[in-house]
Amino acid sequence: MVVLPSLALALLCLLRAGAELPVQLGFDTEKFAGTWHIAALVSNCSMFLKMKDGMKSSIATISFTPDGDLAMELLWPLPDRCQKLELLFQRRGQSGHYMAVEEKKDLHVVETDYGHYAIVQELEQNGQESSTALQLLTRGQDVTPQLLQKFKELIPTVGLAEDMLAILPESDQCTKTMR
Repeated sequence: MVVLPSLALALLCLLRAGAELPVQLGFDTEKFAGTWHIAALVSNCSMFLKMKDGMKSSIATISFTPDGDLAMELLWPLPDRCQKLELLFQRRGQSGHYMAVEEKKDLHVVETDYGHYAIVQELEQNGQESSTALQLLTRGQDVTPQLLQKFKELIPTVGLAEDMLAILPESDQCTKTMR
């Protein structure tokens, strides 16, 4: 099935063309751990841009290792099932900045209130190609207009355009798959 490899490429194809946003000061891993819904995503990754209109809200479960590394389990709804991806990001300097070495992916927790939302930037360098992405994570699937506006205001600051934005429709397809 062509969709699965393409989706995996789209999910792994996020980031490094625009400005790097700073990590939230005083980032607290204990408060950040848990389940998040990917409510909106903007990226210049060509694979993502081809697939963004058919994507649905996905689930990210985040935990931290004793060494402070970030472990992420993603559940992405496909037409007939949920695709599970597991990623490990090593802590880079201050808490809130992580790197997936094999995927050459840099992750910054830019802003979070821990209880409702988080904005995460991912930067990726893949050979000559680089891409950047911002993700709006929410604890529930609801996104207020004010939160969406706050997210949209960051888009040009990282060199992206609003036409690269996907506001992902709610989906409970993968909630049964969660442990």
